[in-house]
Amino acid sequence: MSAFEPHIALRYLFSKKGHNAINIVSGISAVAVAVVTAAMICVLSVMNGFGALVEHMFSEFDPVLLVVPAEGQTLRTDVEPVLSLYAREDIEISQQLEQTALIRYKDHQLPARVMGVDSLFTRTAHIDSIITDGFYSVWDGAFDRAVLGRGLAAQLGMNAHFTGALHLYAPERTGRINMLRPDKSLRHEYAFIAGTFAVNQIEYDDQLMLVSLPLAQRLFGYDEFTASALRIRPLKLSNLQTLKHQIAKDLGEGFRVLDRYEQQSDFFRILRIEKWLTVLLLVFILIVASFNIIGSLSMLIIDKREDIRILSHMGADERMIRRIFLLEGWFISSLGTLSGLIIGVLICLGQQHYGWLKLGSGAEYVISAYPVQVQATDIVLVGIIVLLLGFVAAWYPTRKLKIEK
Repeated sequence: MSAFEPHIALRYLFSKKGHNAINIVSGISAVAVAVVTAAMICVLSVMNGFGALVEHMFSEFDPVLLVVPAEGQTLRTDVEPVLSLYAREDIEISQQLEQTALIRYKDHQLPARVMGVDSLFTRTAHIDSIITDGFYSVWDGAFDRAVLGRGLAAQLGMNAHFTGALHLYAPERTGRINMLRPDKSLRHEYAFIAGTFAVNQIEYDDQLMLVSLPLAQRLFGYDEFTASALRIRPLKLSNLQTLKHQIAKDLGEGFRVLDRYEQQSDFFRILRIEKWLTVLLLVFILIVASFNIIGSLSMLIIDKREDIRILSHMGADERMIRRIFLLEGWFISSLGTLSGLIIGVLICLGQQHYGWLKLGSGAEYVISAYPVQVQATDIVLVGIIVLLLGFVAAWYPTRKLKIEK
């Protein structure tokens, strides 16, 4: 392609047409593309913002890496593969044992997830940053303590300043159940509340209780070398995926090593599905908006019939003339795309810094304004999608262009 076709196409784009309606339709086409492009950038950035917000919430509690058994609910901590982890100097490890138990406080009782944690738990979770009442402690030197999710504490009708004991019940794992005295088949432990925490996720705040690892092992009938998972905090995060694969290789097939995304795989998968379904919906809107380009270009071809005849007499063949109008339509789409990308990014940056759109205020809101996070990959992807659809919309009216001699 020579420089002749783009030059003529640009002249047609910015010159006054024979009919003012063509200018209006061309302007509407560019504006429609710009609006949809900006909307796509804004929607994707908001979805990214919510994803980053929830990821941050989970990261306050979830470890960087979590080792779980490939089968079953528990793993042994006295076997060689696990012991080899403790020999590494580039990670810190804590143990947890998590199962379901019945929690009773006075007249309130309900099932909850009881997680026993060891003294290194605070190295693998930022628990102090999410304490909402009281303090973090699972053993005070004399009594077992418990730290409850804020919602769970509310359901039990208590807070961090209550002094009554929490009673924990779990069924015996071995032996027969006495049908005459089923209560004799339950293990019983108790602890005193020390504080409450909030991750702002229901599965944590409404269902989880933290206790000491020895208490959990006694409650669920395990010995001191049994845990349900190992929490790992790398001392350096620069080579996380490499470290993950090394640990998985050293542990063997009996274990799985999960990063934070894999620990909350269901949530992030749903978030990605919502994100791309929203993009798909906006693409359909963009397809409708592209019909304006088809109409604008068809009107321009009719308006420039005399110019087409002159170009033909000057030696331009049918293929060259088609390229001129194809570029004309694509320039309209490109102008809208570039404008939309700039407007969308500016809106997102403004929302990020000034918080124009508010979610609300009060304790029930984690943040007051819609979170946004602009990602370069989204900008590139949106640009490619819009330009591709613009090219198709420009190609359609030019494919049957005929030169009248």
